[in-house]
Amino acid sequence: MRRKRLLHGLLVAAVTAVSSIAHATEAPLCYYGVNLSGGEYGERGGVYGTNYTYPTEETISYFAKKGMTIIRLPFRWERLQPKLGARLDDDELQRLKDAVALVRKHKMSVLLDPHNFGYYDKDQIGKPPATNAAFADFWARLSVEFSNHDGVLFGLMNEPHDIPAADWLKAANAAIRGIRAVGARNLILVPGTAWSGAASWETDVIGGANGTVMLGVRDPLDFYAYEFHQYLDADSSGTHETCEGAKAATDAITNVTSWLKKNGKRGFLGEFGASANADCLDGLKTMLTTMSDNSDAWIGFSYWAAGEWWPATEPFNVQPRDTPERPQMRLLEQMVPKHAPDCAAVKPAGK
Repeated sequence: MRRKRLLHGLLVAAVTAVSSIAHATEAPLCYYGVNLSGGEYGERGGVYGTNYTYPTEETISYFAKKGMTIIRLPFRWERLQPKLGARLDDDELQRLKDAVALVRKHKMSVLLDPHNFGYYDKDQIGKPPATNAAFADFWARLSVEFSNHDGVLFGLMNEPHDIPAADWLKAANAAIRGIRAVGARNLILVPGTAWSGAASWETDVIGGANGTVMLGVRDPLDFYAYEFHQYLDADSSGTHETCEGAKAATDAITNVTSWLKKNGKRGFLGEFGASANADCLDGLKTMLTTMSDNSDAWIGFSYWAAGEWWPATEPFNVQPRDTPERPQMRLLEQMVPKHAPDCAAVKPAGK
């Protein structure tokens, strides 16, 4: 009996040790977050507070208390830089800075997101007057304002589309050169063309597959990640309440995970979202679990969306209101570990 108890004790100790080692090697994601929509609303001449808005501290505080660690912050390029190649608008820049300061006050990181779909007004990036040089100039000017600010990430562009992959790569690399030329060491998130869709990442949608062409990203600091978007409706557009595409979406995240690992790259899921029906919630959970289980490839995610002006009838909306909390928000909250890591958004000098 004594020998049996001894063997049992050794077995328990061994299992405990293995479990501890396994737990110790499972690193959580860096970033758990949401998009706070509003700064991208309306036309370039819109009036602040009437046609567009930035998040209030009340909203920001809510998501901080839910354990979120990053806010993706959309805005319009044309309002921030009303004339290509010229200085940034003082008033709009201050509004953006104020919003960033509120996010940082609540100890969350912020991802700056020019929400322009690869265009300046109706001019496609890479074509005059929105040349690659103009795009690089914009990012150089914006980078000066947030250069090496702790917790500030740079997302090059929201969902470029109708731009051949090789042309978009040239634009992205020009912007990266502009950012690094002013001494900014912030983490850069690089999307692909074709809406940066995860499901189509390795498909030749327009002028080559992102999964092949975008391996040509060149960053002298090698401090970047790829930004993907993926919705769960039938056409991956995020415009339908049902989730016939849930299986395709979860497969897409699995496939992109393999692509990231194969190529030694990192990814961020900048937009994803769905309604609260069972199929949608199951799909969302599978996607998030896949990323969490592969934190060597994924740095995090930001759900689409929330924001003061989102109507309560919007099925994807997780904006807090005087109604029961949305199931999607509860799911996001459940994914956050008790001790989320404090990941560097600025690469230390000399590394």
